[in-house]
Amino acid sequence: MIAAPQAAGLAALALGTTYWTFMSPQSQILGYYPYHGAGHGRAVALSFDDGPNEPYTTQLADFLADQQIRATFFQVGSCVEKFPDTSRRLIAYGHEIGNHSYSHQFHRCWIDSTMQTEIDRTQQILSDTTGIIPTLYRPPWLLRTRPLFRSLSERGLQPISGEFCHPLEPFQPAAAFIAKRVLSTVRPGKIIIFHDGFDARGGNRANTVEAVKIVVRSLRESGYTFATVSELLAADVTAPSKSQMR
Repeated sequence: MIAAPQAAGLAALALGTTYWTFMSPQSQILGYYPYHGAGHGRAVALSFDDGPNEPYTTQLADFLADQQIRATFFQVGSCVEKFPDTSRRLIAYGHEIGNHSYSHQFHRCWIDSTMQTEIDRTQQILSDTTGIIPTLYRPPWLLRTRPLFRSLSERGLQPISGEFCHPLEPFQPAAAFIAKRVLSTVRPGKIIIFHDGFDARGGNRANTVEAVKIVVRSLRESGYTFATVSELLAADVTAPSKSQMR
């Protein structure tokens, strides 16, 4: 019989291994899942998940435009349906848009057929809304399975990971608290994940907006530059627009 402390240790090991394999930012066990780029000097990529979500996505877009920074927004299909003009504005500003599922529901991430539906539906929504067909995909919670990599490959989509700006950022701690963690862990080539929405439900992202402002100004003072995810990975990941494909 396994003693209670030993059983607890084995359970913790199994849980840790499961998390590392399926949800950690860095694991490459199931397939190539880039979470950083070469850095190209001192470049980093700002990325945003779970939007669009107003007024916060537009506040971020306006600030980044003022700073002449292009970022990458991984968008939820149902949110794009709610704020189509916001997605179009991001494209007009020169930002990249990636696919972040349609409903952002945890249980749908585990079943290949439902994830295929989520991916395809969002690809169509983004194409119809912006005229751009994304080729970047970031799964909700970074959760991936082996069939997901196969499905993405069949669709010409590159899975993208990254590193969360702060594990508590979705719950909106103080902006300075979020920014301090980013600035203490930043390094050239990092893909930083912020959230301009919350799951597919919107929510107040005011502290994220302010944290991004602190991070951008501080990194600029330290000699950092900013790139889109595709630029950081040295790949052209945006497919031609519909007009170009005709």
